[in-house]
Amino acid sequence: MSFSPLNEAASLPASVGLQPPGFAKFIPGTDRIVRDYGSLDPVLGRIGSLEVRLATTAQDIRRAQRLRFKVFYEEMSATPSGAALISRRDVDAYDAVCDHILVLDHDVKPRPFRSAKPKVVGTYRLLRQDVAERHGGFYTRGEYDIAPLLKAHPGLRFLELGRSCVLKPYRNKRTVELLWHGIWAYVLHHRIDVMMGCASLEGTDPKALALPLSFLHHYAAAPAQWQARALPERFTAMDLLPKEAIDPKAALHALPPLIKGYLRVGATFGTGAVVDRQFGTTDVLVVLPVSAINPRYIDHFGPTANRHAA
Repeated sequence: MSFSPLNEAASLPASVGLQPPGFAKFIPGTDRIVRDYGSLDPVLGRIGSLEVRLATTAQDIRRAQRLRFKVFYEEMSATPSGAALISRRDVDAYDAVCDHILVLDHDVKPRPFRSAKPKVVGTYRLLRQDVAERHGGFYTRGEYDIAPLLKAHPGLRFLELGRSCVLKPYRNKRTVELLWHGIWAYVLHHRIDVMMGCASLEGTDPKALALPLSFLHHYAAAPAQWQARALPERFTAMDLLPKEAIDPKAALHALPPLIKGYLRVGATFGTGAVVDRQFGTTDVLVVLPVSAINPRYIDHFGPTANRHAA
């Protein structure tokens, strides 16, 4: 379920500007409340020492940005801008309008002359359709033509997931389960109907990814009513192998664990992949209507997201 960071060039349109209203809230040293979730408690759940919550302060969001930098730029092969190198944070204009889910580890030893502070070990970025429409549209539109998809479902509420990452030592079932618990609680609160976003396969050579891409194309393509295509100028064919040449078991093994998780939940995929050279990934579009989620996962987290309630 690791969504592509996408290319920062595909940011907010010029009419919105590179610093939308509220962007100054992310200036270091301004640790004030920048998110009020009303009746939704920001603390969404807990397993042992791990807590999943929504970011409420500028500092919370900066910590998510630092985690993204560590994973995308230091561990993986993304190419940072000069500003990112200086700040050691992965930042774009959408951070100012999105909500941010954090997983924190409270089992942290105090450092000399400092009190123990929970460690941010996982994050997801959430953009609701009503917010996107007020700020120039979804981020995904930089890779996929999603306008027909949105137009075909005018009565449904879409939620875009992005900028997902987990610190390496925490890439386990417990952390991913908490992230999904947080997303499910958020989806229920906002009565979301459809989740979508771009999922990443590591590497920029589609031929080297022929098996997993072809598997997604032949075995997990979205139905016509949920389809969207990669933008023509960014389109890369996914059907690199014929269906009869695919070993499904080997293909599943070749998929990133988080994309396999999406398949288990009930997600399907758009047409065409997109090579993102800045981030060193090949991206595919994930579409997950809430109505298509495997019932056993709803039972697992609880119909009111109460399984891991704090």
